[in-house]
Amino acid sequence: MVRISISGKGGSGKTTLTALLLKVLLQNNGRSILVIDADPATNLPDTLGLKVEKTVGTVTNELRKQMDKDALSLGVSKERLLETWVYNILVETPNFDFLAMGRSEGEGCYCYINSVLTRILDIIADNYDIVLMDMEAGLEHLSRRTAKDVDILIIVTDPSKMGFETAKRIRELVDEVHIKIKNAYLIGNQFTDSMEGLLMNKAKEINVEYGGFIPMDPNIHQYNLEGKSLLNLPLDSLAVKAAERIAKRIKLL
Repeated sequence: MVRISISGKGGSGKTTLTALLLKVLLQNNGRSILVIDADPATNLPDTLGLKVEKTVGTVTNELRKQMDKDALSLGVSKERLLETWVYNILVETPNFDFLAMGRSEGEGCYCYINSVLTRILDIIADNYDIVLMDMEAGLEHLSRRTAKDVDILIIVTDPSKMGFETAKRIRELVDEVHIKIKNAYLIGNQFTDSMEGLLMNKAKEINVEYGGFIPMDPNIHQYNLEGKSLLNLPLDSLAVKAAERIAKRIKLL
């Protein structure tokens, strides 16, 4: 099983890259894929044309409320109940499965529920060949250690000083919180050919491998504006072609 974590500052293009990599992986069928939207904003379902009724945060909050009210029946296993609820909100499609983390209340509290939830998510993930995770913006998920150990860390940056600074800080924080990473890559979004040298140099400075870049593609803007799934982008789209090159470079294909 390969865990891929996509991180970066808000607005850098993490969700777009997640959708593009999923499209490329689906074109090369044969592996089971779980997509996790770990960003509380939960924008990935719209990008993929999915309808999500409930998130993991929703069912976790419900369990917390029932525990507070002592509303659970005697003998009911909290772990088994939460596991059932999480499996019930898993969105299954013919080609991949999807799980939205959403936003939970009382962050930092209810350590028991959080530890149980971590075990449940690990069990679910182990059923797939590839787990593709769109992480929340910034550094919070890393400082809280919710990224866990990953095989491929992708740090996305846009062409901005803040984007590069956030990418550098993410790389530093990975070491600080002792997350085990097999391979880390810097990938640019909305870059041009003339900016590739700068992106490659920044990757060296940050101490990660260079993974490529997604160019400006009018199809992306048009699909987002019209609310179309990026999975339906034409195969000759500039962004799709670039995503395929990236997938090969980071050894996903």
